[in-house]
Amino acid sequence: MSISVLVLNQNYEPLNVCTARRAFNLVDRGKAEVLEHGRGHMRSAHAAFPLPSVIRLIYLIRRPRPQMRLSRREVFNRDRYMCQYCGRRGQRELTLDHVLPRHRGGRHTWENLVTACKTCNHRKAGRTPQEAKMALLQEPYQPRVNSYYVVYPYLNSQEAWRKFVPGWEAAADGYA
Repeated sequence: MSISVLVLNQNYEPLNVCTARRAFNLVDRGKAEVLEHGRGHMRSAHAAFPLPSVIRLIYLIRRPRPQMRLSRREVFNRDRYMCQYCGRRGQRELTLDHVLPRHRGGRHTWENLVTACKTCNHRKAGRTPQEAKMALLQEPYQPRVNSYYVVYPYLNSQEAWRKFVPGWEAAADGYA
């Protein structure tokens, strides 16, 4: 049962993605309702039940806003695959640079990481941009995430979910 099911909060805001088995259990216990059926059936000894594709919880779940994961790819996306020192674009020659080097107390955080080409990263070395006389094109920041971040990776393959995610075209383009 590795089929993915979109789970919506009571107010139709996407909460997460779960397996079809988990979704079926939520519906069976009366904690959720099926809004959209997917392909296929779940079979028991005596009956076959259509698999859900989208479910909505009966009760509102309060949760904190999702945080974007700090990863190499996400830093490159934030900086639009452009060196933050010289402005060179490209995917092959890019590296991550700690603005304040780690050996000098710099942390591995959104606010201390930038995209840099190999040449600029080597030129800056273990110094701060001021010491290396290199200016940042843009100050590093932690990207804001909306509540649909969790479903972006599924939107290209799950067309039935798109009507539950307003503005998915722009969001999916920005995510990829």
